[in-house]
Amino acid sequence: MLQLGSKVVIVADQYEQKLPVGEYGYIIAYDRNADNVFDYVLRVPGANRNFLVPEEDIELEEVLLQLEIDRIERESLIDFALATHNEELFHRIMNGEQEETEADKESQEPLSRDDFIRQVNLKAWI
Repeated sequence: MLQLGSKVVIVADQYEQKLPVGEYGYIIAYDRNADNVFDYVLRVPGANRNFLVPEEDIELEEVLLQLEIDRIERESLIDFALATHNEELFHRIMNGEQEETEADKESQEPLSRDDFIRQVNLKAWI
């Protein structure tokens, strides 16, 4: 549950009540009625109105700013990797995690003869 006075941004209009999507507002009250789908009363200064909104339609401004920062950081790292022809950095950014390198694969325990034959037969079967 978000705190009173939190600055939020309207990200959706789930119930089509003509919310100003993209505008910011402040949580001024909780809607405690159990029979109601709305969770908060939101004051939108740009529209000079109060709106009843469900929790899914709003997001904290800090969260949206952090998502935008992460996106910009990722794009700039991709641009840097392309400009410097750093293929390893590019693949790591695009895949999301660092893949096992050949050195890591070699450092694993060697397979026994029976395990090796089993793997070869399994791959041949496929």
